[in-house]
Amino acid sequence: MAKKRTKKHNKKSGLAPGSVIYTGDKSDKNLFIEVFDYNKDQCIEKELHSIEEAFDFKLTDCVSWININGLNHVDAIERLGTHFSLHPLVIEDLVSISQRPKIDEYEDYLFVVLKMLHLDAEEKVNYEQVSFILGPNYVLSFQESEGDVFGSVRERIRLGKGRVRTMQSDYLLYILMDAIVDEYFSVIETLGDKIEDLETDIFEGSIEESATKVIQELKKEVLKVRRSIFPLREVINRIEKHESELIQQRTKTYYRDIYDHLIQVTENIDIYREMIWSLMDMYMTTISNKMNEVMKVLTIMASIFIPLTFIAGIYGMNFEYIPELHYKYSYFILWGVMIVLFIAMLIYFKRRKWL
Repeated sequence: MAKKRTKKHNKKSGLAPGSVIYTGDKSDKNLFIEVFDYNKDQCIEKELHSIEEAFDFKLTDCVSWININGLNHVDAIERLGTHFSLHPLVIEDLVSISQRPKIDEYEDYLFVVLKMLHLDAEEKVNYEQVSFILGPNYVLSFQESEGDVFGSVRERIRLGKGRVRTMQSDYLLYILMDAIVDEYFSVIETLGDKIEDLETDIFEGSIEESATKVIQELKKEVLKVRRSIFPLREVINRIEKHESELIQQRTKTYYRDIYDHLIQVTENIDIYREMIWSLMDMYMTTISNKMNEVMKVLTIMASIFIPLTFIAGIYGMNFEYIPELHYKYSYFILWGVMIVLFIAMLIYFKRRKWL
């Protein structure tokens, strides 16, 4: 994993600021552009075939959501950025997927970066950078590839549910960010279930050899989720304090609701992080207790045989009348008994999970 991050970083090493280089791995994705252009009376949903078709939605009387999937199409994104008068550093950050969640304020627009987390079929957490440009009557969103958490947003716009069709672009940005934050709850709930299941397995002793590896993987996952979510609180704070016509006062109340959700999410993540540390302590305590039990049994066995070994050491086997002494197969029988005893002890220790 470390080598992979270094490789991404090296793609931009030595280049001048503003160099537009895609740093992701999804370089074979097709460019997909969708537009929702709406007001309280109507909604137009279109799939565009070229980036130039999106230029007309900059100055419409409606609110426009232009969603671009395929950050590997750098030329198209540069043309779009030029038409919407985006700063070169903003265009650079759009295709650099290692960005920390942040917000940059410009005169005519806001640039917001955050991480979209969602679960795949195997309940593994997928991470994707999503960038937003908030303008006076539009929102541009940029994703690496198709597949997101905005299905409910699209449905609300199509059917005119809620306030979205009667509000401005700042409210559209809110519901898009809210959809991402809502998905955080599903992610951390799944992580919590995994931690609780692992805790049960360790307590019941049904997981031993792979416990340390599983705990370490969960710890890394929780820390990665925390790094993806925690900085977003600062972003929401700055949106609430932003003094411009882009964010209306009545909409800031909704952003405050996102902030409350983020507080809840980050608190749960911190709890899970503490639980993982306690799981490691619990696992080591369990191993120590089992080792003590093994040592107790072996000590008892050794205590039984110590006096017998002492007596045998004094007298040896030098008695005149030993039935097996002159039997020609005694040596081989003795070897057989020792081998069988050795194997039997191995099997016994294995079944008791001492080995």
